[in-house]
Amino acid sequence: MDLPNAPVERIIRKAGAERVSEDAVEELRQALEDLGQEIAVDANQMAEHADRNTVKMEDVKLATR
Repeated sequence: MDLPNAPVERIIRKAGAERVSEDAVEELRQALEDLGQEIAVDANQMAEHADRNTVKMEDVKLATR
């Protein structure tokens, strides 16, 4: 996964930051990618358990709990 830096910086700014260092953007980007990967793996396992090849919204919702 390769999230672009601009949307990650926007997330930080929407949280109230006036200034954001590149290191902060990179750290949050990596954390988001790691968390997204974990959720995707869990959602895929749930789809497989339900004998489906398609990951559905409910799989993702369950994986985030």
